[in-house]
Amino acid sequence: MVNKEEIIKQAKLELARREFFYYCHLTAPKFYKKSRKYLNDLCNDFQSFIEEASEDVLVINMGPRHGKSRTASKFVEWYMGKHHDIKIMTGSYNETLSTTFSKSVRNSIQEVKADDEIITLNDVFPDTQIKQGDGAMNLWALKDGHQNYLATSPGGTATGFGADIILIDDIIKNALEANNANVLDSHWEWFVNTMLSRLETGGKIILIMTRWHSEDLAGRVLSRLPELGYSVKHINMKTLQDDGTMLCDEVLSKKEYERKTKAMDPAIASANYQQEPIDIKGRLYSSFKTYDALPTNVVKRRSYTDTADTGSDYLATYIYDETKDKDVYIVDVIYTKEAMEVTEPLLAEKLHENRVNQARIESNNGGRGFGRSVKRILKEKYNSNFTTFDLFHQTKNKEARILSNATWLMEHVYFPNNWRDKWPELYKELTTYQKEGKNKHDDAEDALTGIAESMNSSIQLKTFKGGL
Repeated sequence: MVNKEEIIKQAKLELARREFFYYCHLTAPKFYKKSRKYLNDLCNDFQSFIEEASEDVLVINMGPRHGKSRTASKFVEWYMGKHHDIKIMTGSYNETLSTTFSKSVRNSIQEVKADDEIITLNDVFPDTQIKQGDGAMNLWALKDGHQNYLATSPGGTATGFGADIILIDDIIKNALEANNANVLDSHWEWFVNTMLSRLETGGKIILIMTRWHSEDLAGRVLSRLPELGYSVKHINMKTLQDDGTMLCDEVLSKKEYERKTKAMDPAIASANYQQEPIDIKGRLYSSFKTYDALPTNVVKRRSYTDTADTGSDYLATYIYDETKDKDVYIVDVIYTKEAMEVTEPLLAEKLHENRVNQARIESNNGGRGFGRSVKRILKEKYNSNFTTFDLFHQTKNKEARILSNATWLMEHVYFPNNWRDKWPELYKELTTYQKEGKNKHDDAEDALTGIAESMNSSIQLKTFKGGL
């Protein structure tokens, strides 16, 4: 006699083997409801990326409590159930979280049924088992596989493990880490030098995280990997949609969202729920004006140079036109870590080439000697004394100066309309500099601030027209 219930059950199990969302729905029906469209879409994006898409990397940004880590974990167990020879490496921000992720997948495979009504992984994939004696927390294999799974973190190791799929989940711990340039750099170095080097030919990368900072791992993957020849797909799920509705009212209602975000720092709330990097909310310069052509009411052409204080600092020079209206038009820039034997002749060349009337150079930490050398090169190589020099010692607090002059700079300084392409490193530095937080460099900001002070100073500075 035909058992209709068993036929229906087997049909569901077969559908779960084929479709990732139905696997999630069958094994966790209270959360993975068919009515939750965003989860259906998310699961389909995971599956199509691995099985069909031509892209190499998938970046998914979404807010807390919406199932991003849970879905990532369930995807690993589902795909390993289908492919016993697959090698998957997962990464999280520390060993504790990576171990938790690993145990979740391993426990799902080892789960013993206590209720016939509850569907487990082994109902869907009955041949999927952990190899006896090979069930360590962070490195284990399936019964008929070999080293199928490794969980690691930026402080962990991946030596000797090659991965077909790399899945990175929640690499940033909190807002404090997100504002630390050194931490963000270390994440990128770990990703490139450790994780990326372990990816097998034809392998795929999935990065799922809250979007904290424009230079976080997601931001760098989106901007830099395409330059290296990788194809990247980006999925961005805002908690509060552009039309005012919620991503999922059952998971987080608008009332609850408003109550939560009112108690939070606005920048952190935007990062957590709207995937808007906190540095964009907290950056010092919200925008700069641009120009297509230089104005006709120019008074003089000037330059301002902040020499590098240490070997890791930048030399920053702005060459600019000052107008009768006391506006500033940037015409050329030097922004480099090169040594003085390179930057001295380079600045001399720029001053001569741009016919600069007056050059101001901060004389702190070798700046006076630098200025003398530049003047000497101008005279000896270009036979020019057209440029006069102001060499001065800066005694004011750098951070206070930068913060207090920011508004004036945004209102009165004009960059060329293509300055993002012309000076990409400078553009990135100025547009990501934070009001608060640990900025890696401030040389570009310091020199730009010097322009504001030069334009607004009521003190007539001594001009060194003769010998320095």
